[in-house]
Amino acid sequence: MPIPLDPRKKPADIKVRISTGAGVDIVWADQHSSHYDFAYLREQCPCAMCDEERRKKEDFAAHAGSGPGAVLPLFKPRPTARAAKAMGNYAVQIDFSDGHTTGIYSYDYLRTICPCQECAKAFRLHAR
Repeated sequence: MPIPLDPRKKPADIKVRISTGAGVDIVWADQHSSHYDFAYLREQCPCAMCDEERRKKEDFAAHAGSGPGAVLPLFKPRPTARAAKAMGNYAVQIDFSDGHTTGIYSYDYLRTICPCQECAKAFRLHAR
């Protein structure tokens, strides 16, 4: 996968804070700073299996409503990261405490899912 074409999606500095559990911090080429909690990244995992699971939940929620047959969510411990590694110069792969290891977070994707309002307006609203 090539380096993102949008220069704003190119990282200038990346820190993955496994030992403290703080998450991932990225300073982008345009000097914007993003912080990603590991639980947020696990929830936003871009792998095909997680994407399909999210779609199923959305479909179920849209059709099930909150009537008598509603399903209550089960408690899941908050995921943490056990390890992370760079994937060439385009992504990072995180090994989560729940055993999930197949998500590869491209820098393009990470900038798109940056939790701040500024990035939501600049990247997510235009993607729809």
